[in-house]
Amino acid sequence: MIPEDRLHQITSRFEYLEARMAEGAGDIAALGKEYSDLKPVVEQIAEWKQIRADIADAEVMLDDPEMRELAQEELPDLKARLPEVEHALQLALLPRDSADARPAMLEIRPGTGGEEAALFAGDLLRMYQRYSEARGWRFEIIEEQATEIGGIKEVVAHITGDNVFARLKYESGVHRVQRVPETESGGRIHTSAATVAVLPEAQDVDIQINAGDLRIDTMRSSGAGGQHVNTTDSAVRITHIPSGIVVTSSEKSQHRNREIAMQVLRTRLFDMERQKVDAERSASRKSQVGSGDRSERIRTYNFPQGRLTDHRIGLTLYKLDAVMAGDLDDIIDALTADAQATLLAEMGATP
Repeated sequence: MIPEDRLHQITSRFEYLEARMAEGAGDIAALGKEYSDLKPVVEQIAEWKQIRADIADAEVMLDDPEMRELAQEELPDLKARLPEVEHALQLALLPRDSADARPAMLEIRPGTGGEEAALFAGDLLRMYQRYSEARGWRFEIIEEQATEIGGIKEVVAHITGDNVFARLKYESGVHRVQRVPETESGGRIHTSAATVAVLPEAQDVDIQINAGDLRIDTMRSSGAGGQHVNTTDSAVRITHIPSGIVVTSSEKSQHRNREIAMQVLRTRLFDMERQKVDAERSASRKSQVGSGDRSERIRTYNFPQGRLTDHRIGLTLYKLDAVMAGDLDDIIDALTADAQATLLAEMGATP
């Protein structure tokens, strides 16, 4: 059921913002942000109201002999569209994660499986790079430790663009791979894993860090080689003493390294706070999607059968080559729809 009093509040607020912006009064940036957030909701409200008015008009026309035939033609289409428009409005009214529009930090690390797990971590990195390229996002690797044969020990990337966190937030968890490793001479299928964490980028106002809580060390960069390794003592390692979080950055500029490391630290601390709030909010239940449990096995990539399975929603796709090439929209759309359906159910709405 659509809460019409809430629709009135939203529409009134939108009109107020519109008037304030026209006057040039107040914080224009803040007003503009709220206005742009509300605009698609208000448009959905207008469409819902219009179709209900059209149905009411058509039903009145049934009593008019001259208009009855036209009304009989229009009514079935209008009534068929109404549930779709209502559902779209219900989705528009769902509470939004305030971090959805933010950039994200992507962290990938190998799990069980030795060198094969490190190679799979590298495959996941390239998968997310290609997906980002397809969406026009900026993908910047800010810390990378590679193995001698091209795998990944650890990688941290910064992704900016439209709704990055909203699209990638369900990727956090354990990704399992089943395939014949390049290092396997007997042709046996091995199972290994890598962990993925997607964190919404923190803003300065989100987390206040006391300088006295930090230990900052400079050190010589080391690794398997490449553009992220140099021979000067420019690498920076920052330890946040209260939480025990350690971050490093190994770009060529020590000043830039401090900026990067502090941003990663703020993001991880912000994520800890979000996880804490989510845990308290969902103490009595655990949503299948987006639970935030990074130890949860979320997906299996079966290369011999070309099959991908997302275990949270029971989704199986036989297009693994396309997925590894960055075609993730089918998976992400399905996860998003499942999360929305869960929210609708919790709010007592009918999907």
